[in-house]
Amino acid sequence: MSDGVVLSWSGGKDSALALWAMREELGTPPTALLTAITEEDGRVGTHEVPVELIRAQAVAVGLPLVEVRVPKAPSNRVYEERLGAALASPPLAGAGTVAFADLFLADIRAYREAQLGAIGRTCTFPLWGRDTASLADSFVEAGFAATLVCIDLARLDPSFAGRSFDRDLLRDLPDGVDPCGENGEFHTFVSDGPVFSAPVTFGPGGDARRDGFAFHHLRPGGVGLA
Repeated sequence: MSDGVVLSWSGGKDSALALWAMREELGTPPTALLTAITEEDGRVGTHEVPVELIRAQAVAVGLPLVEVRVPKAPSNRVYEERLGAALASPPLAGAGTVAFADLFLADIRAYREAQLGAIGRTCTFPLWGRDTASLADSFVEAGFAATLVCIDLARLDPSFAGRSFDRDLLRDLPDGVDPCGENGEFHTFVSDGPVFSAPVTFGPGGDARRDGFAFHHLRPGGVGLA
């Protein structure tokens, strides 16, 4: 097994920041992206972004994408089995480390370290412990473009769904909402920025509310914010 690194990729803001940090600051660029995709509808978990847009992101950042197919709301056992199978197969079999974009949730970090350690892999967290207000500001300042695709209605008004992640948004976030949404307040889709060779274009795919969340669905192509 080599010392190659694969980056866990949700398609959101923190994933893009982790890729940027790994390439520009840490000197440990990943060799591939790894994304869990729901079997039922071909979307990224909570974000509900279609896999076609994740594939377009992978092309734009110049990395191969490995898709792990899982059921919606999989048990830990199923998720771990399928992730392990993906890591044991080409092109990931030689990657000894998996990078995650987690910022400060210690219980999630501990779970990932135990999960990957059990199959002989290590974890790295390129953004760990960084101030989230500074990270959010850096994201905007660097020229990244992102859209809020899922919000927790217990923390944010439904009008936040579909908004651009920009300085206006950061100003409007209520007190107690993390600027990076690290507590699950919101999730994003990144369509452009310094890690992209070209913007990923998209169009509106309809809005929905379900299980306490508001979704702004996207569809590939069309005229979007990119």
